[in-house]
Amino acid sequence: MGYPIDIRFWERNMYRNLKFESAIDFAHDLVRIPSLSGEEGAVAERVISECKLLRFDDVWSDGIGNVFARVKGRRRAPAIMLSSHLDVVDAGDPAEWEFPPYSGEIAGGCLHGRGSMDCKGPLALQTYAAACLLESRPAGDVYLAHTVMEERGSWGMAHAMEFMAERPAALVLGEATSGDICVGHRGRRELRITIRGKSAHASSPQSACSPVDLLPSALVALKKFEASLPSHPVLPRATLVPSVIETWPASRNMVPEEVRIVVDWRALPDDGERNSISGLQAFLEDALRDEMAQKPAEMRLTVEEVQANQRAYTGLHYSRAISNPGFLLEESHSVVQAAARAVKEKTGHSPAIRPWTFGTDGGYSCGAFHVPTIGYGPGDENNAHTNHERLPLDSALAVYAVYPALLRQLQEALTDQTVVESDDGIEEDHLFVRRLRRS
Repeated sequence: MGYPIDIRFWERNMYRNLKFESAIDFAHDLVRIPSLSGEEGAVAERVISECKLLRFDDVWSDGIGNVFARVKGRRRAPAIMLSSHLDVVDAGDPAEWEFPPYSGEIAGGCLHGRGSMDCKGPLALQTYAAACLLESRPAGDVYLAHTVMEERGSWGMAHAMEFMAERPAALVLGEATSGDICVGHRGRRELRITIRGKSAHASSPQSACSPVDLLPSALVALKKFEASLPSHPVLPRATLVPSVIETWPASRNMVPEEVRIVVDWRALPDDGERNSISGLQAFLEDALRDEMAQKPAEMRLTVEEVQANQRAYTGLHYSRAISNPGFLLEESHSVVQAAARAVKEKTGHSPAIRPWTFGTDGGYSCGAFHVPTIGYGPGDENNAHTNHERLPLDSALAVYAVYPALLRQLQEALTDQTVVESDDGIEEDHLFVRRLRRS
């Protein structure tokens, strides 16, 4: 006589090998799928498929193509969101890589390739860490939100936050932190300064009012403005750097009508008027007033935020600024302290608490929508966007081991005395989910 078979248990667990090695196999598959910003469709399908095989309670995507999954909590404790992005930057010349950029090669204790660390490896770890909670059930809901277009101004996260009827109590980004707790970064604004004059044929420059004449003084003024920007006790100081200078029209046999200077402004959060377009415009007008007074009336200077036409893989498109707000959580914040306790609980050492050098989706989740956001992920952020991008497996394993304690500590820290058990132990639905499904 054979042993009885628990069919329901078998159905629940036939695909749910939640070992670390399975998460890395998933990451390997993701690296092998190119997914530039706006071209994430194939990798989104692969993530949705994995979440369904792992038996998440809800799996869905929204109108822009973000992928979501949900683990229902046993109580109404605050919801926590784990988030990594689906898109990657271009790999460049494959010949410059030690291993082919889309091979997902595992060698020398690392997963290699574009997106291995930024951010498909962390995405796989977060997905499997959340799936580990399906049997034991967390105190409150745990969500995955794997976003599109992070590398193009975090459009996916901005869209997700805008269309949530209820936002999570805290959000954990999987971006590389070397196992530290990252609590913020500077914002990024891409601005265009236009000096407009009067064009003419290059053979008759006396008929023109060349905007090029004002360019040297404008660059000097920008340098002075950049030097006046404030420093910060935690974040790197604010910077402003001209990145592109071009004339319009681009014909070589005419005096141009416009000179356009694109600047990359790494701004501090909540820097007031000095952090504004109008503040920069006023500074430049004041610095160039005497020189412009000697020019014809056609000479004008304007400052505006660069707008880009963006199209998601779902077909959704519109023009939006390529900017990302900055944010900073205080080290004393309950979310930061809970995360630090979780790391110490599992590793035995207290993690460094610091900002990132680059921008993340946290600029929108925390900077714009005020959801407390931290980063906890494997890998060295200095390898991001390089041709030696890699995910160290020992770092990934350490992070994977911490995530269950991290989620528990966050929900405990954010839970107040009003939390009660639901009637059936698990809520069947949640306004947070219903609104996301409609977006």
